Amino acid sequence: MNNYIVKDLMVPISEYATVQKGATLIEAVMSLEDTQEIFHESRYAHRAVLILDENKQVIGKMSQMDFLRALEPKDDNLDQIRKFKQFGFTTKAVNLQQEEYLKISNPILDTYSEAAKLKVSDFMKYPTEGDYIDENTTMDMALHQLTVGSILSLLVTNDKGIVGILRLSDVFTAVSVAMKESQSQLSWEVTK
Repeated sequence: MNNYIVKDLMVPISEYATVQKGATLIEAVMSLEDTQEIFHESRYAHRAVLILDENKQVIGKMSQMDFLRALEPKDDNLDQIRKFKQFGFTTKAVNLQQEEYLKISNPILDTYSEAAKLKVSDFMKYPTEGDYIDENTTMDMALHQLTVGSILSLLVTNDKGIVGILRLSDVFTAVSVAMKESQSQLSWEVTK
C-alpha cells in the first residue's frame, strides 16, 4: 500500500456520472445508469452522481441514499413521529408508529412521477473540508481519512481543482490485493 498514491486508484471525473445543478432526479438517475453501462469494466458500480455548476466544476454529490431520502414523504405528522426518539422511545417503537402512519398515507410508489421532477440541488450534499484529498496523497493517509470520517468516497484534487473521486470500494480492493500479496510473499519466504 505504501507504493500507491490516490491518483493511482481514483476514478477520473470524465468516467463518473455527472449532472448540472439544475438537473432533476430522473436526469441524475439516467446519468448514473448510463455511466454504469459505459464503464462496466469497473468491479464496483458507481453509487453517486457528481453535481456540476455552470462552469462544469464539481459543487456537490448525490448518493443513492440521498435519492431514496428524496422519496420520503415530507409530512409534519411524520416529522413529529420521528422526533419521538428524543423523548426516550426506542427505535422499534418509532418505526412501528411510522409504519402505522404510512399505511394511511399515499404509497411512495405513487409519488415517483412527482419525485422525478425534483431538483438534485435540493438533495445533494455540498462537500466539506474532510471530503477532499490531494491526488498525490499516500494510500495510507487516504485509508485513514476514509475510515476516520466513515466516508464512502473522497473528491480528489490537484492544483486545477477536482479531478476525480476516490471510492472506498477501490481502496478496499487495493488493500485486499496487498494483503494477499503479502501473505503469498510470507508463505514463499517460509518455504525457502
